Amino acid sequence: MNHQVIPIAVQDDAAKQRKRQAPRGRRVDPGALADVQALLGDEPRRRDLLIEHLHKIQDSFGHLSAAHLAALAQEMRLAQTEVFEVASFYHHFDIVKEGEAAPPELTVRVCDGLSCEMAGAQDLLARLPALLGTDVRVIAAPCVGRCEQAPAVVVGQIPVREASCDAVVAAVEAGVTRHVLEEHVDYAAYRAGGGYALLHECIAGERDVESIIKTLEDSGLRGLGGAGFPAGRKWRIVRNEPAPRLMAVNIDEGEPGTFKDRVLLERDPHRFIEGMLIAAWAVGINAIYVYLRDEYHGCRALLQAELAKLAADPPWADMPPIHLRRGAGAYICGEESAMIESIEGKRGMPRLRPPYVAQVGLFGRPTLEHNFETLHWVRELVEKGGAWFASHGLNGRKGLRSFSVSGRVKNPGVKLAPAGISIQQLIDDYCGGMLDGHTLYGYLPGGASGGILPASLNQIPLDFDTLQPYGCFIGSAAVIVLSDHDSAVDAARNMMRFFAHESCGQCTPCRNGTAKAAALIDQPRWDTELLADLSLVMRDASICGLGQAAPNPVDCVVKYFPHELE
Repeated sequence: MNHQVIPIAVQDDAAKQRKRQAPRGRRVDPGALADVQALLGDEPRRRDLLIEHLHKIQDSFGHLSAAHLAALAQEMRLAQTEVFEVASFYHHFDIVKEGEAAPPELTVRVCDGLSCEMAGAQDLLARLPALLGTDVRVIAAPCVGRCEQAPAVVVGQIPVREASCDAVVAAVEAGVTRHVLEEHVDYAAYRAGGGYALLHECIAGERDVESIIKTLEDSGLRGLGGAGFPAGRKWRIVRNEPAPRLMAVNIDEGEPGTFKDRVLLERDPHRFIEGMLIAAWAVGINAIYVYLRDEYHGCRALLQAELAKLAADPPWADMPPIHLRRGAGAYICGEESAMIESIEGKRGMPRLRPPYVAQVGLFGRPTLEHNFETLHWVRELVEKGGAWFASHGLNGRKGLRSFSVSGRVKNPGVKLAPAGISIQQLIDDYCGGMLDGHTLYGYLPGGASGGILPASLNQIPLDFDTLQPYGCFIGSAAVIVLSDHDSAVDAARNMMRFFAHESCGQCTPCRNGTAKAAALIDQPRWDTELLADLSLVMRDASICGLGQAAPNPVDCVVKYFPHELE
């Protein structure tokens, strides 16, 4: 048989040696690389510093260009996709791709959280763009942690409290870009007032670890970031884990309605730092990482300055290094394992557990994770004794709580009150009563995720474990007060929009569930049966507390405010 022969062309030597004229992927622009190298200077190019380095570029240029992202990836020896996926996860990074226009140099963020919405945020969002012109970007922002100042606006980094259009325009025209806090107890004043004496007693052996932990246990102090895990027990658990051990401090308080950590930090930062160092001494911590939300610009400058003073005159010779890490606008990073992921320079996605962070936490090491306020209490508790703290309380509860109160009250703010106080007592005795012309209608006892209760349930003790029978929880004690001028339905819509915006997207029940719930309750008539099914799936199958608690406001409206759905 005759077969057709297909000739094989023999390549010449030049063709064999021909290489690609350009490497795969985006090529690195030499100018952008020089920019990045100048910004980073001598700082390490470690992966866990990726978010810090992204902030340097964002702060310097007002955005993250594709060229600078590619240059940063090369400088840190990371894949460009790794850098992009982290940068695109966080709200405060503005990525500008090739051919796109950069955002205006100045951004005005108008908080549209519930307290600010009740105080007129939507009117500001509608009017400010025309007043400020195209050279200023006006955007809605999730809760910025200034609910007692509602409506709150942030001009660049400058907060404007009880904002009006005139006040915002004046702040823009003033041209001030940095927020500096001056009225606080600084390092010298704190030392002069007896600060760090307790830490000295611990280091000198005048106090032993067991007595310190026993004091915390006797006081009943629980984690004040929302979960409420007993502080003393947590110290014991981590202390019994193999060294090296690390500490991660959560000051991300992104829960709408919460601002207590910011207020306490602005007033007395070293009380918190001393409590943190006592915890480090008792547990045997090798390094401390403090995670501060990006919205707290003044607090970050304050902490940087005071930590520098501490390092220059350390009260503890072998003090573990303290690393201040900056969030980038992601509510989910308030969840402990998501915060740890963010500190490691990754997207802030919660981890599956077990293992728990006490065993396998930051950089794979046993980690003591604490909220700011919990550590803020340590010095006073040890000095006065656990019995002193436990002696406070109402309605059968023990201890003191810092309540963040906002909404329709005369005097919003952080209120130090006995655990177990009722909402009515809190309003009448600590907040000067309701605003004139307003009557209590409902309240959120634990921020966006803590549910909504009606005025008829105004005598429930506000504390851990007292609100669960009503489908609510206290969380970080963020109390938002609604009046007869408000609607529980509108409050639930605000909260669910927030959850849909802040879901990290890792698990389907939360990612799709929050978006679906937001769409369902935006309808004039609610499909309560479908919402109940959706709530059950989200609670049972979501990875973390965001998806598990997101249905709370909706379920509470159906249960306690059915007249609004008729």
